[in-house]
Order: sequence, then C-alpha cells, then structure tokens
Amino acid sequence: MLQALAVIQVLLCITLCGLILMHSGRDAGLGGMGFTPASQGGTHIVERNLTRLTVVVAILFVANCIALFHALK
Repeated sequence: MLQALAVIQVLLCITLCGLILMHSGRDAGLGGMGFTPASQGGTHIVERNLTRLTVVVAILFVANCIALFHALK
C-alpha cells in the first residue's frame, strides 16, 4: 500500500508541476510551447479548464499526502 501511494505521489507531483508551468503569466514562460491558452488567442474556456484541472490535481496531491502520513504511522 505504501509503495502504491508513493508512486501516485510522484506522478501527482510531476503532473502538478507541469500544469503550473503551463499557466501563462506575465511572461509566456513555458506557456508559449503551444499547449496553453496563450497560443490559442487567450481563450477563456481553455484557461478555466486548465485552472480547474490544476485545482483538482492539487487537491488529489494533498489528499495523497495525508494518506501517506497515515500509512507511515
């Protein structure tokens, strides 16, 4: 169980980092790679969906952190 939670935690961490980097800020950052709203004319729907996905992955990350904490007890 502990190994599965650890693998999930790493995958969530990588996914969350990627999603955060895809958000376009004042500079394009990694947002200019072609996968973000900046490359699609700043479409609000895509921005909202990216934000929603980031929030969902962040919540899963925190929940998995708590599960790992309880698994280590």
